[in-house]
Amino acid sequence: MRNFFKTGRSTVFARNAAVATSHPLSSLAALDMLRAGGNAVDAAITAVAVQCVVDPHMTGIGGDCFVLYTPKGASAPIALNGSGKAPAAANVDWFIEQGITEIPLDSPHAVTIPGAIAAWTKLLADHGTRSLADVLAPAIRLAEEGYVVQPRVARDWAQYAHRLQRDAVSVEIFLPGGKAPGQGDVHRQPKLAATLRKIAEGGRDAFYTGEVAEDAVARLKELGGLHTLEDFAAAEAEYVTPVTTNYRGYDVYECPPNGQGLGVLMMLNALEGYDLSPDALGEADRIHLFAEINKQVYHHRDHLFADPVQASVPVAELLSPEWAAFARSRVDMAKAADPIVWPKVAHTDTVYLCVVDKDGNAISLINSIFHQFGSCITAPKSGFLLHNRGAQFRLIKGHPNAIGPSKRPLHTIIPGMVMKDGKTVAPFGVMGGQYQTMGHVELLTNIIDRGMDVQQAMEAPRSFAYNGALELEPEYEPGLLDEMLKRGHAAKWSADPLGGAQMIWIDQETGILAAGSEPRKDGMALGY
Repeated sequence: MRNFFKTGRSTVFARNAAVATSHPLSSLAALDMLRAGGNAVDAAITAVAVQCVVDPHMTGIGGDCFVLYTPKGASAPIALNGSGKAPAAANVDWFIEQGITEIPLDSPHAVTIPGAIAAWTKLLADHGTRSLADVLAPAIRLAEEGYVVQPRVARDWAQYAHRLQRDAVSVEIFLPGGKAPGQGDVHRQPKLAATLRKIAEGGRDAFYTGEVAEDAVARLKELGGLHTLEDFAAAEAEYVTPVTTNYRGYDVYECPPNGQGLGVLMMLNALEGYDLSPDALGEADRIHLFAEINKQVYHHRDHLFADPVQASVPVAELLSPEWAAFARSRVDMAKAADPIVWPKVAHTDTVYLCVVDKDGNAISLINSIFHQFGSCITAPKSGFLLHNRGAQFRLIKGHPNAIGPSKRPLHTIIPGMVMKDGKTVAPFGVMGGQYQTMGHVELLTNIIDRGMDVQQAMEAPRSFAYNGALELEPEYEPGLLDEMLKRGHAAKWSADPLGGAQMIWIDQETGILAAGSEPRKDGMALGY
């Protein structure tokens, strides 16, 4: 039980169903759907559609989506890849010939075909119980009538408003009166409401063919993009086989590459060789250990993870005990070391939510436009921002993640699912771009190794070693920074909160649901 003299949130306990999202309106819409008899899939799509309206810098219908879904009684989750592909004309040779060595975040070339609507409509048709019109109704109403901007949304909106300035349509919609809406302001998106209504009536095809697709393609072509109507028409979400590992008796599932979920499993495999309990490992040693293993994982991710349809990703080798032993062999507890790719394989901004319904169906869903406000390019008539996931592509010929025709880029967004003895334990996820692999590991080890409850695990301070730096949240003891510097880390206090988690833990004996929601965001866990 938490210390009620300290600030913080309580874990939400529920008997029938629960939802956890990073926005109160999203959580409320999902709970309303559950109480009206909808299942977990219905509630999840309702929630994410709302969030695509009220959290525009984080997500939108112009983005991508990944899902892990465990129907009642299933012994393993279903994985759905709703990430979009590059245009058929996107060839790495073309970029090299143009002298382009990197895809800018606000370039039309950073826009892959949005996959979110393909994922939502496929998942709803296969596993939902309500119509598309039913699940989109709350989002349509909020876009049309307006919604109140919440504090964390307002903070991020103001911080990244400068990114929108290059696109006049984006300025008109997202900077009304020339400035970002503040907390407590009401914001409306009537063009988006009209687009959502078209999708509600016409389904998938209303987005990928016809006037909505024509609007997006025309804008991208105007800016120099290679996109065609045929690229949009060909978009589809695909069921894939999740990857998994066992960590201290729990089966942890992730979506396979082109996502980075494989990295979570690699890190857990390496960490299982250590005692991570508070009595065995002090805070400085834990952060150092996580940083050293994390650097190894991300180094392999950046060199090897890609679209498995067009590149060979050595999944089995990277999940092997040999790789875990290699990663541990690179750790010196006294000093930081540079990562290297294991010789055996050397040749080769986001919203998350989860729902468990009264029948035991559990869904873990993540939807993203990547960087804040994505590409900052808005479809002018349809009112939705296009993501910039294609900026993850490499423009290096022969690289596994090199851009290519109809190829999916490496993705950071990763839903997670925990099972034990063939039963669902917890849908979970952590927002935060590159941080997400580390975020999954910190969340799970806080619960499994350190004995925290769901909410405590989210409220604990976080660290992240990436791109040559070790970021520490300022809630750590001040002396910790100096200790990390002594060990050779380029350590610094993080300027922004790291990540945003949601989780619902199912007690297998009582069936009671324990739901937690990220305190660094505006959202909440709710249940009944």
